[in-house]
Amino acid sequence: MASHYQILIIGGGTAGIMTAAQLLQKKKTSSIAIIEPADTHYYQPAWTLVGAGAYDYDKTGKPMAEVIPEGTQWIKDKATGFDAINNTVHTSINGDITYDYLVVAPGLAYDFSLVPGLGEAMDKGVVCSNYTDPKHTWNVIKNFKGGTALFTQPATPIKCGGAPQKIMYLAESHWAKSNTKSNTNVIFATAGTVIFGTKEIAETLMEVVDRKDINLRFNHKLVEVDGANKIAWYELTKDIQAGGCLIMSGDDDGKYLDETFQYNYKDVKVTKKDGRYGIHYDMLHTAPPSVAPKFIQESDLVNDAGWVDVDINTLQHKKYTNIFSLGDVAALPTAKTGAAIRKEVPVVVDNISKLIQQNKIGSMLYKGYSSCPLVTDYGKMVLAEFDYTGKFTPDPKLKYLLISNSAKEHWRLWMLKKFGLPYLYWNKMMKGQDV
Repeated sequence: MASHYQILIIGGGTAGIMTAAQLLQKKKTSSIAIIEPADTHYYQPAWTLVGAGAYDYDKTGKPMAEVIPEGTQWIKDKATGFDAINNTVHTSINGDITYDYLVVAPGLAYDFSLVPGLGEAMDKGVVCSNYTDPKHTWNVIKNFKGGTALFTQPATPIKCGGAPQKIMYLAESHWAKSNTKSNTNVIFATAGTVIFGTKEIAETLMEVVDRKDINLRFNHKLVEVDGANKIAWYELTKDIQAGGCLIMSGDDDGKYLDETFQYNYKDVKVTKKDGRYGIHYDMLHTAPPSVAPKFIQESDLVNDAGWVDVDINTLQHKKYTNIFSLGDVAALPTAKTGAAIRKEVPVVVDNISKLIQQNKIGSMLYKGYSSCPLVTDYGKMVLAEFDYTGKFTPDPKLKYLLISNSAKEHWRLWMLKKFGLPYLYWNKMMKGQDV
């Protein structure tokens, strides 16, 4: 195995595979390698449906060897650090590997220490997460017999910020059909101040929330989970900016900090202690608190918040001009989704290509596009597409699916989510084709 490559990619997830595939598809390099320790590549967007019993988990994964593009050297190893001045990546097994150009895309890591108690409770009993074990989520939902169903998330950035509410809508629908809803209180607690940052989408989601009789609790920062006593502890704040699709903090009249308004709801049991509020739950779904991997945080590639410090339009590192980063680990003020990566990859590929050929980056810019397919029921979905400004930017090609307004629930969007997007992912995106 070589110890030097023209282009070295860290991460065999969506960003890493797509970047390698497009570079090879466009014949921009013949010397490229991916550092990735995992044996399996997962199509994680389908885990929302797995958690609701609507998709086969086994169909969400493929052997990594099958998705690594032909012509790419797979280094089955872990990156452990950088010597960026000398164009070097340290690895656990293979020692030092050098490069001309580096693409940093290892994805997120989970840091359960940020929410004490959550790690011990996760994926056990009535605590579940589609992010970690969607099969357990489905077991919790289908075996739930009533009480307080709490859906929540940490204040850190997470993969697809809309995912914690998608599974809530599907769970509510399942319970309504199984006659469990009549003795169930569904709560959505988030550190944000709005249900979604794009106005057109938020209006639709509020209609869904009203239809499903879901109790919204904004300004709720999850700070601890007491698994033994089934209590989720929160601090109430107006200063938290929720990552991902739940954007952002904003002005309000303070009503969400009023104890009587917030907690006088049906039979939900609430405990107040040391300035914190504890919601007693009978089932809990959450996303794990997410950060950049440790070897990234400990490098000189990151900004003060611990994310790879790149220009938000060119995705080029602000200090090292031969380093690019994209996907979940990059310091980009947009939702961390596969849809965002779909628009980021061509920019990285163009810039590296121009550097190789002309010693300057290209003119393509990433404008912050991201997309969140928000499943609102079995057979219904809205498609939130937006940019850095939060502006609703629907794809005009949706008209070919006979969809005139993707901000409204539509069964064709559900079909796109369940069948169309997985097909495009495995057969187009992973092969380097523009989608």
